[in-house]
Amino acid sequence: MAKMLADFVREARARIHTISIEEFDEMIENHDDVLVVDVREAEEFHRGHIPGALSVPRGILESAADTSCPLHVDKLCAARDSTIIVCSQNNARSALATDTLQQMGFQKVYVLVDGISRWEAQGLALARD
Repeated sequence: MAKMLADFVREARARIHTISIEEFDEMIENHDDVLVVDVREAEEFHRGHIPGALSVPRGILESAADTSCPLHVDKLCAARDSTIIVCSQNNARSALATDTLQQMGFQKVYVLVDGISRWEAQGLALARD
């Protein structure tokens, strides 16, 4: 039987770690080497994102994280040994992205539980470009 998106997401979620918004706040306050990576599409990112987040759409993640690729993103590649918090709208893309980054050798990668949806529901600030 062919796999569906839900199958890929379920498998990825079994291999990743999540953090709550409260844990996110604590990490940001207590660590200098935290990078927030938003894997939504560019137009979603520009409508509102966590302040300071780096936009790396899920569709280009592998090339953005690979220094041997001409399209790599320096800031992401330099964070290989840092803490990375990945967010998307509701967590499907961020679960897949986190699993991918782990497979690429990134060690401290977490998914923000319920992503931007929860962030907005809690009335937290969003930056807009």
